[in-house]
Amino acid sequence: MMAITLAFDVYGTLIDTTGITTALKNYVGEQASAFSSLWREKQLEYLFRRGLMQNYQDFAVCTRNALDYTCRFFSLEIAQPEKEKLMAEYRILPPFPDVKEGLVNLKSFGYRMFVFSNGRAEDVAGLLKNANIEDYFEGVVSVDEVKSFKPNPAVYSHFLRRSESTGSEAWLISSNPFDVIGAISFGMRAAWIQRTAEAIFDPWEIEPTITVSSLTELCESIITFSSHD
Repeated sequence: MMAITLAFDVYGTLIDTTGITTALKNYVGEQASAFSSLWREKQLEYLFRRGLMQNYQDFAVCTRNALDYTCRFFSLEIAQPEKEKLMAEYRILPPFPDVKEGLVNLKSFGYRMFVFSNGRAEDVAGLLKNANIEDYFEGVVSVDEVKSFKPNPAVYSHFLRRSESTGSEAWLISSNPFDVIGAISFGMRAAWIQRTAEAIFDPWEIEPTITVSSLTELCESIITFSSHD
């Protein structure tokens, strides 16, 4: 029987994108939280649009475009050197508090663990190193290698090829509903990390294979599911 392969999303799942809020306070004050939310929202929108248009620019470009949009939305003049500092902050975002413990538990059960991200491989590797969690993974798989973005089926197919796994034995781990839906639609299993009680899963015809509130719950939930599968 093949070992279960786990594909971990990065931004919003392992790494807390709201960590940029602290740096933003230096530029936008009390608007930092709202600014951070819109920046992330537009970042994802630009990924989706470029994927559909087949007009690829990498994650960093989409992130910078989204930053420019958000500055205009809030009528804020942030100088180019200061924008570069904010982009640099995006490369050292913090992990969620539960991540390391959750990865230790999963690793102890012998799961094959990979990172699978919309981000560029070098940027993702830097985030993992900064968070001191890089050693838990066999490798980093980036959509940049196929010049598209999640939830394009091609990127999930690419992950299976790169990880030498099959859909029936591969799980996507993500806090992003669009990613979970994309993976399940492609034929993988997927765990949704519902990081806040307010987070809503898209009311489509596709549901997560399992739902947990943190990575520390994930190992037991996968074991329980597998025992009944």
